[in-house]
Amino acid sequence: MPELGTVNRREIAALVGVAPFQRQSGKYVGQAKIAGGRPDVRRVLYMATMSAIRHNKPIADFYSKLIADGKKGKLALVAAMRKFITILNAIAASIIVPNP
Repeated sequence: MPELGTVNRREIAALVGVAPFQRQSGKYVGQAKIAGGRPDVRRVLYMATMSAIRHNKPIADFYSKLIADGKKGKLALVAAMRKFITILNAIAASIIVPNP
């Protein structure tokens, strides 16, 4: 992902495909769902997040809190994926030095 570290958190989540998109039309209010993005990157992020839930304290705590609050497993996992890619984006942004 060449955009990593150069775009904001919402844009990076949409590029990966873990950003929630609302489905609304008139009086119909649907549930937000993830869509689009890069499937290869999302697959790698999924496995990395599964590992992070077991071994990375901030991600594990975030996931556990969502589960304790009654969120479904997949929803909590996608939320953890979004948090993980946001953290990676912030790290990459701090490393990238802008050209003068």
